[in-house]
Amino acid sequence: MKLLVTGVKGQLGYDVVKEAEKRGVEAVGVDIDEMDITDAKQVREVITKGGYDAVVHCAAWTAVDKAEDMEEACRKVNKEGTENIAQVCEALDIPIMYFSTDYVFNGQGSEPWKEYDEKAPLNVYGQTKYEGELAVEKLAKHFIIRIAWVFGKNGNNFIKTMLRLGKERGAVSVVNDQIGSPTYTYDLAKLVLDMIQSDKYGTYHATNEGICSWYEFACEIFKQVGMNVQVTPVSSDEFPTKAKRPCNSRMNKTELDRNGFDRLPTWQDALHRYLKELEIE
Repeated sequence: MKLLVTGVKGQLGYDVVKEAEKRGVEAVGVDIDEMDITDAKQVREVITKGGYDAVVHCAAWTAVDKAEDMEEACRKVNKEGTENIAQVCEALDIPIMYFSTDYVFNGQGSEPWKEYDEKAPLNVYGQTKYEGELAVEKLAKHFIIRIAWVFGKNGNNFIKTMLRLGKERGAVSVVNDQIGSPTYTYDLAKLVLDMIQSDKYGTYHATNEGICSWYEFACEIFKQVGMNVQVTPVSSDEFPTKAKRPCNSRMNKTELDRNGFDRLPTWQDALHRYLKELEIE
């Protein structure tokens, strides 16, 4: 099997290529320099000439707040870029795997979001990711995997930010009314390889097991590294952001179970392994 992995410079794309290499699966990672997903002609040429069996599409606009001021640029990447890839995959009759987000839902309540619940994005980022989903859904051979609170070795994330701020300031304030589950890209990459080598197409939710608030996540980070940092819980109202954030990012995993895929390990376990990985650097 030969995979094309977009967004290889990001957290997930990097880990997907690494996991493929471990399994002896050929994976070619590309980023904007090798294939600008917003350039339909270039996308067609790269995928057609490469002789790929599937595309794992990790590239995305993920700057949530910046998207509010740059809606057109965000849509060009998340919607149009995804459409460009989907059209070529459809023409070649090869599967596409697309990564989406809980931001496609309205973020209210406390029940975990089911895979096919009604969509009502809260912000530009969520809307454009949903538009990407719509482009992918048209293909018979498609995977949509919704993830949340992503962290991995290759890039910036909440954990790295907390460790830096804790070291610099000795105290942080973190919202305690947004609830969800972190996703470790190393764990997710294993599921990605299991899934892309199957024909169990559809929409899935895949985060690490267990739920927490961002405040609880921060507390666990400092506890595991043994840092004495004062963590103050605050409400979202006290910590305003340009883009509205969901209070409820819990996600139901029914489709993973139904199709026989293993759930990811607990987020605490994932965090422990990730922190050990960071120590190596």
